[in-house]
Amino acid sequence: MNYTSSPGFFRGRIHHRLRAPSHSISMSALESFAKSPGSPAIDFADVRKHYGGKTVVDGLSFHVQPGECFGLLGPNGAGKTTTLKMLLGITSPDAGSISLVGEPIPERARFARRRVGVVPQFDNLDPDFTVRENLLVFGRYFGMSSGEIAALVPSLLEFARLENKADSRVSELSGGMKRRLTLARALVNDPDVLVMDEPTTGLDPQARHLIWERLRQLLSRGKTILLTTHFMEEAERLCDRLCVIEEGRKIAEGRPHELIESVIGCDVIEIYGPDPQALADELAPFVERMEISGETLFCYVDDPQPVHQRVKGRAGVRYLHRPANLEDVFLRLTGREMVD
Repeated sequence: MNYTSSPGFFRGRIHHRLRAPSHSISMSALESFAKSPGSPAIDFADVRKHYGGKTVVDGLSFHVQPGECFGLLGPNGAGKTTTLKMLLGITSPDAGSISLVGEPIPERARFARRRVGVVPQFDNLDPDFTVRENLLVFGRYFGMSSGEIAALVPSLLEFARLENKADSRVSELSGGMKRRLTLARALVNDPDVLVMDEPTTGLDPQARHLIWERLRQLLSRGKTILLTTHFMEEAERLCDRLCVIEEGRKIAEGRPHELIESVIGCDVIEIYGPDPQALADELAPFVERMEISGETLFCYVDDPQPVHQRVKGRAGVRYLHRPANLEDVFLRLTGREMVD
């Protein structure tokens, strides 16, 4: 999804800088939220969207508080992309209300976007420009002068660990470098809110962990992040709260550890073997619940010992005993079968 490809998408003059005090939120955010104490940075209230005869977003409600990382999770086709498009004013809802940094959307989306940074799912950097030039050109979309942007570029490059690549063309960068540059570009206007659509898709583990480290830095400085991701570990590590949607409807919301406890509430033993159905029949009396996916049998257990005793040392069978995690929650709520 291309949120940021045209200069007309952004307007307005931004005076804040990346090196604002780490414990503060920018003055524009403070002034806005002071008018309405406790106002969320993002608010969806019973939002609906239809395309043709299909309901894509069906009465979706959630809010994101200033300084919070909020995850929006769901399988492909769940309505996440449409939700982000409505939030940014790219498409209008058919019903319900949306506000972003205190501004009604879509009526005042142009004003709200002055205080928002967007990291799209797919990098849309200009391959013919250098790293530095991509930042300089993007800053002009906000009405910033060349001098203002030039003064900001070194701190952005340092943040993205691209100091030595400032004069390299985008086509010469690795995938991880491009992703870090896309994140740095989203910070040109020192936004109060970051909207991030699958920010680490396609990255190797080292690059992914570096992006997570940078996002935690932004959160520590009071930034608000709305994150969509298919990496459950990413959501579990970064998100204060999250919302799971399916077919445009919210099916769960809460803190990651609370959802793990309420939806799963026990340990998991993954058993890999040639005949998972036979294993399931044998182990059924000793487990709370079980699922089969391919050659893997998932056993949800309060007491793992009976299962350990029956599978340990068995020829052709391997098993892993672990705590439940957010991926278990996601698959429990949305199913293990792939939906096209």
